Amino acid sequence: MDIERLRAETPAAGGATYLNNAGCSLMPQPVIDAVQGYFALEASIGGYPAMDRESDAQAAVYDSLARLINAKPSEIALTGSNTLAWTSVFHGMRFKEGDRILTSRSEYGANYVAFLQMQKRTGCRIDVIPSDNSGATSPAALEGMIDGDVKLVAVNWIPTNGGLVNPVAEIGRVASRHGIAYLVDACQAVGQMPVDVREIGCNYLTSAGRKWLRGPKGSGFLYVSEESLDDFEPAIIDDIGAPWVSPEAYELLPDARRFETHEHAPALRLGLGAAAEYAMTLGLDHIRDNVRGMAEGIRDELSRMPGISVQDLGAERGALVTFNHETMPAAEITTRLAQKDIRAKTIPRAGALNDTVARGLDELVRISAHYFNRGNDVETCLRGIRDILAGR
Repeated sequence: MDIERLRAETPAAGGATYLNNAGCSLMPQPVIDAVQGYFALEASIGGYPAMDRESDAQAAVYDSLARLINAKPSEIALTGSNTLAWTSVFHGMRFKEGDRILTSRSEYGANYVAFLQMQKRTGCRIDVIPSDNSGATSPAALEGMIDGDVKLVAVNWIPTNGGLVNPVAEIGRVASRHGIAYLVDACQAVGQMPVDVREIGCNYLTSAGRKWLRGPKGSGFLYVSEESLDDFEPAIIDDIGAPWVSPEAYELLPDARRFETHEHAPALRLGLGAAAEYAMTLGLDHIRDNVRGMAEGIRDELSRMPGISVQDLGAERGALVTFNHETMPAAEITTRLAQKDIRAKTIPRAGALNDTVARGLDELVRISAHYFNRGNDVETCLRGIRDILAGR
């Protein structure tokens, strides 16, 4: 990759050493131009005329995202976040007492809280799929858990608290064999690596724009397979996703846009589409190889530092690197890095509570380098950690 060109196209790359791309990455210039250009148009002619003028560009966003994940445009719904996409599916499902939800040990706190709320409301059960010897969610263990009460398999592809990459395609084959709905939270995968929903075999997949895809904060999308579209109604509808066709009836749209509602941010949608095109132009294979290579180098250097323990699991590991120190709290390390103009992230224990409890972990420091980061960005961060440990 032409790092100098990529950095020139990333205005904020000239500022602090930015290594929190798993939280919210830096937008490249084409994304910024798409967002700011639309806002300028809206300011000059008004909201609805701007939407009319840019209707073709808005429609093209569905095609961009579909190509990004090997779906059809009709299987894509645009949302304001990964959370909105995920909850629109989960809360649309109808659970009853005794139904079982099977999920990964590394599941995000936001998703697990929704499971708990559903359990409280309906009496359904939550069962955590055991991990294999590498720490990844085990498809073999999942197979042994299947019975007639299983309603949903819901896993994250990459957790918030480490570089683990779960075997989502193998999990999908188990779910498909038994005809069980399969929901994948891919917010840490989309933009970091190739994503193919046909290969995964999922019914539903969600992602944010702000993370590895480098889109604007406040954007996200939902994939719903054609075969799953009529399995249930969205939890929330209005007359955009379900036009009012008679005084006593509405009619759901025939595609995934039935999960959308009237109010949205066209500028952010255009930015999301621009981010997808930018990633595809660079090549997701190249992006994956680049960011994983940097992550392995970071892990190797951290493992040599006294008192540091790298906490990334899995036979396959992605671009998130997490670690802790035997005596110094993670928040202190992250704060002191910020004082050196180095942006990392503290991951709280509750971010993946089942996993941190199982491993006896507290909060962690997370470093996530993207392809626009130079090698000296990584070395600046590592040198900063060494200085902090040395009391400098």
